[in-house]
Amino acid sequence: MTIYDVAEKSGVSIATVSRILNGGKNVSEKTRQKVLAVIEEEGYTPNIFARGLGLDSIQMVGLLCTDVADAYYAKAVSILENELHQKGFDVLLYCTGNRPEDKKKSLQMLLEKRVDAVILIGSAFREETDNSHLEQAAKQVPLFIINGLAEFPGVTCVACDEHGAVMQNVAELYKQGRRRILYLYDALTYSGFQKLDGYRDGLQSCGLPWDEALAVRVEKSLWDAKRAVFELLEEGIAFDAVMASEDLLAAGAQKALQQKEITLPIIGFNNSLIAECATPSLTSVDNMLDTLCPYTVGLLLRLLKGGEAPNKTVVSAKLVERETFQLSEDKKEETT
Repeated sequence: MTIYDVAEKSGVSIATVSRILNGGKNVSEKTRQKVLAVIEEEGYTPNIFARGLGLDSIQMVGLLCTDVADAYYAKAVSILENELHQKGFDVLLYCTGNRPEDKKKSLQMLLEKRVDAVILIGSAFREETDNSHLEQAAKQVPLFIINGLAEFPGVTCVACDEHGAVMQNVAELYKQGRRRILYLYDALTYSGFQKLDGYRDGLQSCGLPWDEALAVRVEKSLWDAKRAVFELLEEGIAFDAVMASEDLLAAGAQKALQQKEITLPIIGFNNSLIAECATPSLTSVDNMLDTLCPYTVGLLLRLLKGGEAPNKTVVSAKLVERETFQLSEDKKEETT
């Protein structure tokens, strides 16, 4: 018998079993007695090699992302893998694609391999309707979501304040006289909604009207973003600045404007290599993967040792200025 079997038979998560084995607090006496009864009944003894972590560890963490070819996911995987290797863990990565059934299947495959924990990268793993598979998975292993939200027991969410970042971008553009700000976005995941709501709330905060024509949903493609901006220009829809939910979309808008010999402020999102390599280079929001990923690994280790972790942690984003947009001088003085 393993800790997984104890958790399953007790109807609790392995983090709870681990907490009880390590004398941790914040476990009800009823739950403690139920788990101890299963341990006694089954004669369960933790493996000696795993006692340092307080569980039958195989030193393996599962990672799920939709597409590792995406610059954002690739960076997150790289940081997480490096952090976990330094802590003595191997990594098992599945790229799921975007179909809900494939995401659920990949998560189940990781659970069947008895990984010590699972980290979901991005908000695409929260479905619009049924998320019971996440709830069930969290009863078996510690489950983490980076830049997403699923409010179930045993799920730990670590996210960037993307809503606040987009609101702030609107305010900065408004300060510099921009009144018709185009917003390009793709997916309406949890992250996508946070950004779109930030755009909407930013306009309202600045006293600007909501204009459906200036909130344009496109495919996650440079060429689709470029085509969308071309169409707006051809239709005579005026805008004096561009914001995008992804650097890739911002780069597409940039290409369309350059072809029309139009220069406008442009702000992307994710602070990826795309932003650095664009000409001129793109100002972009850093959603703090360099902070989120190591912090998540730290929480994971804490839980595996029987400790506690907050259900949700939110960190502030940072605007990285490049050639397509510069903060006003007074704002720079405030931040120095």
